[in-house]
Amino acid sequence: MLGPQDSFVLYDEELTRFTKVLETLLNNSNAASAFLIDKNGQLICAVGETSKLDTTSLASLTAGNIAATGGLAKLIGEKEFSILFHEGEKDNIHISIIGGRIILVVIFDQRSSLGLVRLRVKKSTAELQIVLNDLITRTEESQKSGASGSPFAEITDEDIDNLFS
Repeated sequence: MLGPQDSFVLYDEELTRFTKVLETLLNNSNAASAFLIDKNGQLICAVGETSKLDTTSLASLTAGNIAATGGLAKLIGEKEFSILFHEGEKDNIHISIIGGRIILVVIFDQRSSLGLVRLRVKKSTAELQIVLNDLITRTEESQKSGASGSPFAEITDEDIDNLFS
């Protein structure tokens, strides 16, 4: 069984499903953009108004934020804070942890409200958890069958030597 810190292979089917859930969340919440990030700070997918954002930095900083607040949670006897909210002058960020493995980030402005975003995130979280569970199951089955899922798994030392000789 994959633990929360173990990596998983992201297949096209699950990526498409994740993206569809985010698109529905975006439309139903009037948010500006939504992102899925793994706990290592890697962007999984993004929808909405993302062209003006440095999504790589956003992903890294969000994962760092989750790690930092996780430390705060432990200090007061909590496992983690599963939902975080940051309010700005124009934009707000709602962050939630899904299945202890992925982070959902929703950026919204005055076109929406915290209440609406929280309501829509709650519904989307259940759908994202289903996709995540399917992905974990698929990764575990792949590992059991001997396929590592890595595109480099079939490369041998001999192949590398032949490439550079």
